[in-house]
Amino acid sequence: MVQKNQLVVFNLDEQQYALNLAGVERIVRAVEVTPLPDSPESVCGVINVEGRVIPVVNTRRRLGLPERDIELHDLFIIVNENGRSLALVADDVKPVTEMPLNQIVASSALLPGTGYVEGVAKREDGMIVILDVERILPFDQHSTLTVAIEALGE
Repeated sequence: MVQKNQLVVFNLDEQQYALNLAGVERIVRAVEVTPLPDSPESVCGVINVEGRVIPVVNTRRRLGLPERDIELHDLFIIVNENGRSLALVADDVKPVTEMPLNQIVASSALLPGTGYVEGVAKREDGMIVILDVERILPFDQHSTLTVAIEALGE
């Protein structure tokens, strides 16, 4: 039996990215993002999801893509990263995809030290960059983000 990895595949422009399903809480429609003063550069603000304040990562900025404003048809992928919920902005999200492990090339085999890239999946319709949800926000930005969110409650 071939082992498979369940992935949530999403698009940013024409490029496909993926997250392991285990790290994804849910997918919600884009809502207004409240700016968060003194937050890390890769965080564009916060949203309220069922009473929880969740930071929104500017996925385009984090991945070095051309930026654009969040639009109503965009989606937020709510992920659990190191015990904290984060929302990643996506243009579109595909149904969960099962990818055989033998079709995934680990990032360490491609380019060691790539940080938040876990690997690349080879498909007939192109490559999918698999992101490591636990490293999407640099560790040094966690304390800055915590302080910025706590300041909201004051």
